[in-house]
Amino acid sequence: MKISARNQLRGTVEKVELGVVTAKVGVRVGENLIESVITKQSVEDLNIKVGSEVTAIIKSTEVMLMVD
Repeated sequence: MKISARNQLRGTVEKVELGVVTAKVGVRVGENLIESVITKQSVEDLNIKVGSEVTAIIKSTEVMLMVD
């Protein structure tokens, strides 16, 4: 599948927290954990579970940075 988004990070699903309508999915990319909130239906349709290999696609008009 081809997609125009440039910010694509391959990782492994580390956690899946299912709610009534949505799900929070944690994806381990190196030392970082990226969390995505998607529909519960999408988790089921894509058969996402702990250990699944996925690509996190980040599409945003803003990127904020912070330093201490």
